Amino acid sequence: MKNRSDSRLTAADFRRIALGLEGAVEGSHMGSADFRVGGRIFATLASEDQGYGNVKLTPEQQAEFVRELPEVFLPVHGGWGKTGMTHIRLAEANEDVLAGALRAAWTLRVERNATAQNKRTRKRA
Repeated sequence: MKNRSDSRLTAADFRRIALGLEGAVEGSHMGSADFRVGGRIFATLASEDQGYGNVKLTPEQQAEFVRELPEVFLPVHGGWGKTGMTHIRLAEANEDVLAGALRAAWTLRVERNATAQNKRTRKRA
């Protein structure tokens, strides 16, 4: 396991951890790697060139992550950030923090997928 004292996390680490989550697959959105579960995005490497990974959280989760570790997390600029899209400074994160953020985003996506599926099922009935 990596931490700040032995090496910096990279996009490869982000990818490895994201793809280690159950049902996660890599796709592409607007020319950048994204990570999906149930066909829906929970994380991206859209800001990889800036040293960031991105996770899709709720605004409340985002505020909590930013409050607890402002040196690691910051909202994505503009409207996406207001909806919960959050940058992770890979060089400042350790593996546990990165894994926790990716798991939070994955869990939120799985829950939202299940809610959407339930609504579709009820609509058909």
